[in-house]
Amino acid sequence: MAAEQNHDSAACKRVDDGITRVFQLLGKRWSGPIVAVLVEQPAYFADLRRAVPGISERMLSDRLAELGAAGLVLREVDEGPPLRVSYRLTEAGAALEPALRELGEWAKAHLPEGAACPETTQVRQP
Repeated sequence: MAAEQNHDSAACKRVDDGITRVFQLLGKRWSGPIVAVLVEQPAYFADLRRAVPGISERMLSDRLAELGAAGLVLREVDEGPPLRVSYRLTEAGAALEPALRELGEWAKAHLPEGAACPETTQVRQP
């Protein structure tokens, strides 16, 4: 018979609700890099697209809309001519700067470059 584990409910920790909400938003591909670019300064759509290699226009537009709906990014239309759209962080978005800086430093110290997709080692059969 298997031994039963005996513990109280306090021992069963759950992930903090705030952490869950942060990663539901910033854990989406591209969201973190977009915010990191905007921490430096406001940017036009085309500049953001160049600053985040590999992102499509549609994905950039979708992520900016999500970040705007979450209250982190403001969209501003410059009437022009030519008509241009710029994006900047709200006060809440700008408040992410220290956390993003710390995450970047942590990554430099603990995630070797190219470690995002570690190679798998194949075992050869004799």
